[in-house]
Amino acid sequence: MKVYIAADHLGLANKEEIIKHLKNNGIEALEIGLPNYELDDYPDFAFRLGKLVASNENSLGILLCGNGLGMSIAANKVKGIRCARVVDTDDAFKAKNHNNANVIAIGANVDIETAKEIVDTFISTKTPSLDRYLKRIDKIISYENGEYNEL
Repeated sequence: MKVYIAADHLGLANKEEIIKHLKNNGIEALEIGLPNYELDDYPDFAFRLGKLVASNENSLGILLCGNGLGMSIAANKVKGIRCARVVDTDDAFKAKNHNNANVIAIGANVDIETAKEIVDTFISTKTPSLDRYLKRIDKIISYENGEYNEL
């Protein structure tokens, strides 16, 4: 499994720690190839990571910024991305198991040990299998494809 990871200037320190953590656990952690600089713009990182995840089947993404909100909004503009801003392991579990999220956004305001636990939970959680979750995800995909028939 490939895990793409990106951060703006506020998430840079945590990005380096999470990459080390993933590699130490035998997970392929890939940076997205955009340089960081003071006051860089989070949408650039979210869009690039989103495109990579959307075009690489069975890959996941981790975005890091000040609080995760902007990254999640930007990433969700990329077709095929379901990004959740997560603040704890319960969010990470539900993002993947209930909503089939393929990207998570974590704020730099989350301490690094909690961020590592969030990442581990996200990666290890199985995708949805219950019909009620699958039906909801299908509606989201249909809407994204312009095929959703409103109730």
